[in-house]
Parts: sequence; C-alpha cells; structure tokens
Amino acid sequence: MALRGRHWFFIWLVAACAALWLVIWRQTDSFRAVRALNEVREQRTVLEGQRANLEARIRASQSREVLIPRAAKLGLRAARDSEIFRISAPPTAPGTPAPASGP
Repeated sequence: MALRGRHWFFIWLVAACAALWLVIWRQTDSFRAVRALNEVREQRTVLEGQRANLEARIRASQSREVLIPRAAKLGLRAARDSEIFRISAPPTAPGTPAPASGP
C-alpha cells in the first residue's frame, strides 16, 4: 500500500508537533534550572553574610578588650615579658621526613 498525500501530511504534522514539544520541554526544563540556580545563589549570599558576621564576632571575641576582662573574672592575669619564651623545634636532616603534627 503506497502512502497517499494525506498520510504524508499526518506524518509531517506528527513530526512537527514532536519537534515543537521537544523545544517547549527543553525551555521549560531550562527555566526550572535557572530558578534552582537563583535559589542556590540566594542561599550562598545568605550564607556568606552569616559567615562574615561570625568571623566579625570571632575577631571581636579574640580582642584584648574582651579577653582581659574575662581572664580577670576567672582570676587569671596577663603574662609578663619575662614569662614568655619560645621553644623551637630541632632542625631536620635533609632527606628525613618531617615529624607529623597533630593528635
């Protein structure tokens, strides 16, 4: 049975509809991806702000203006210059592995 004109018309119509459906699906999927990307960017901005806030709080907590009064409340005092000394590690010989640090 040979395909007649109307059969070819319906085959091309189905092919065109499938191509259009594919384009619409791809664009819809890209819109979803853009929306998800924007949400992730917003979350990143919020988290970076929280991180900056926490780092500022840490810097403020490590300042002498905060630590000295807290140490005084605990009965501690600042070390005198004569009480501070450095301990240096012995030099390693070339070709030997460096000692592991940490617990």
